[in-house]
Amino acid sequence: MPELPEVETTVRGLAPVLEGRRLVLVEARRADLRRAFPPDLRQRLTGARVTSLGRRAKYGLIGTDRGDTLIFHLGMSGRWRIDPAELGPHDHFLLETEEQRRLALNDPRRFGSLDLVRSEELDGWDAFARMGPEPLSEEFSGAYLHNRLQGRTAPIKAMLLDQRIVAGLGNIYVCEALHMAGIAPDRAAGRISRARLAKLVEAIKAVLIAAIEAGGSTLRDYARPSGELGYFSKQWRVYGREGEACHCGNAVRRRVEAGRSTFYCPRCQR
Repeated sequence: MPELPEVETTVRGLAPVLEGRRLVLVEARRADLRRAFPPDLRQRLTGARVTSLGRRAKYGLIGTDRGDTLIFHLGMSGRWRIDPAELGPHDHFLLETEEQRRLALNDPRRFGSLDLVRSEELDGWDAFARMGPEPLSEEFSGAYLHNRLQGRTAPIKAMLLDQRIVAGLGNIYVCEALHMAGIAPDRAAGRISRARLAKLVEAIKAVLIAAIEAGGSTLRDYARPSGELGYFSKQWRVYGREGEACHCGNAVRRRVEAGRSTFYCPRCQR
């Protein structure tokens, strides 16, 4: 599933094509993805000018001069294609600008979504209302994490994946950050010292920044809007490396809980 760095990379790839441009064609080629498209999507977006592109957690945001924001989620396999030579069966939603640039939202597995929300109501939108801070924001700090985790006996990995604690973190980058910080994924969150949590926050930020610079991680169908593949997977410390040597020489291990794999080094992470 595309995670925060992949969505950030996608938004940055769309910006040169969309920002400041007027939408002259808006076409839904099916009625839904994971859920139905807004019924007035075409009416509200056709003729609108794109004023901003952004991201909240794992959602991309396309703001317009009509006071609406198009919210997209890439689901398991979604990606935007810029100026495709021809449309395929999985190009489910189209945008075209007055410069005749075309963007196609391609989603073979159809777990993605599109929503249209009034921009002033974004913070209160159901998916955003209870989210924690962005992990790359100043608000997300060791002190904040320590305050939120006091008394919690759940594993630190589970707490980091809880969108109410911090928004947008996913399995790949949590595994990587915990390894960088030397913290075992199953350690009780409330028993980790303030100093170690501060180091963990630094690791989370470092991993995300490096992944964004690398264009994200290519998993299954994910690619940047340009069609290029993200190459952060070449820098993975533990994720997807079961049985391979950690930098300490010990073998990376994997365990599966609730269908999700956790990769870690039992020597480096305590």
